[in-house]
Amino acid sequence: MKELIQLRKELHQYPEISGNEKETAKRILTFLSHYSPDTIITKLGGEGILATYNGKEKGKTILFRCELDALPIHEINSFSHQSVYEDVSHKCGHDGHMAILCGLAKELYQNPIEKGTVLLLFQPAEEDGNGARRVSNDKKFKEIKPDYAFALHNLPGFKKRQIIVKEHTFTCAVNSMIIKLRGKTSHAGEPENGINPALAISEIINRFDAIIKNDVTQPDYCLITPIYINMGEKAYGVSAGYGEIHFTIRSNSNLQMRTIETHLESIIQSIASKHKLELNIDWTQSFQANENNVEAINIIREAASKNRFDILEKEEPFTFGEDFGLFTQKFKGAMLGLGSGEKTPSLHNPDYDFPDEIIETGIKLFHQITKDILNA
Repeated sequence: MKELIQLRKELHQYPEISGNEKETAKRILTFLSHYSPDTIITKLGGEGILATYNGKEKGKTILFRCELDALPIHEINSFSHQSVYEDVSHKCGHDGHMAILCGLAKELYQNPIEKGTVLLLFQPAEEDGNGARRVSNDKKFKEIKPDYAFALHNLPGFKKRQIIVKEHTFTCAVNSMIIKLRGKTSHAGEPENGINPALAISEIINRFDAIIKNDVTQPDYCLITPIYINMGEKAYGVSAGYGEIHFTIRSNSNLQMRTIETHLESIIQSIASKHKLELNIDWTQSFQANENNVEAINIIREAASKNRFDILEKEEPFTFGEDFGLFTQKFKGAMLGLGSGEKTPSLHNPDYDFPDEIIETGIKLFHQITKDILNA
């Protein structure tokens, strides 16, 4: 484990944001070079890597996925492996996820599989919601059709090494909306000669607020969060002619998210028309819900039981987004949670650091899943 902990700390020390993971990918390739995958695909959907381990006989194919990217967050920790960059750090634990997949690569090299294929995907750009889509659309990935796909996410607030499972929706669908409203600038003393977007923005906020349904266990769950508002300039003699407002929307199913999106667009179009404003709507940073396959969850349960890991059956989905949901739409698969400590700082907090004690748990679980599927 010493080698993997050292790797994890090195990855933590040199983080890179989504779409810029060049040096991170190099570090992963250097590690993998010591454990000889049968094939390696690089530059997948950006800086992504796909390492393949083949058995002697044909069999099922399993894909395990982790993420390469960090976040634009200033780290306040002072340990020796703190980020060397002022405003970039691994505050979601992707450094630990990479270490787990590298540990699985080492296990597969030292104990080769007899049949089937294991694919290890080091995916770029998860944090901005673009990575899974770019990988899926890459022509180098077009022929990749695993029988199963798995991923994990470390989860502060849960016991260390605990395995958290949930059938069906594991993480919510998330989409972010940018609304641009263009009217006409005028003198602040003659606002009637212009078209100010202020009332439209206020109306949009109030109409959206009335739609919110906070109970994530219900089919109509809908969380709408205002993120950013900009209107006019600090020029007190000028009535603004342009306004912009951003929201993030969350739902507990992909189908419900599409219904919500259509409804919100209809509301905005009606309000913009009423106030005689030109309208532009953009959607960004879209995350599909992780809709876990029941068979895949049963495989995780069995593997965790064989290793005597504590299993927690989650009743409601997590409200954060994770773009592995695109893979669970395409392939039979599941995302699981790996407890990182009840008193560990929360994800995306400036003092978060992935706990090295759970690296071994992730490796053992993924390796057991591999043996159970390929030897069945």
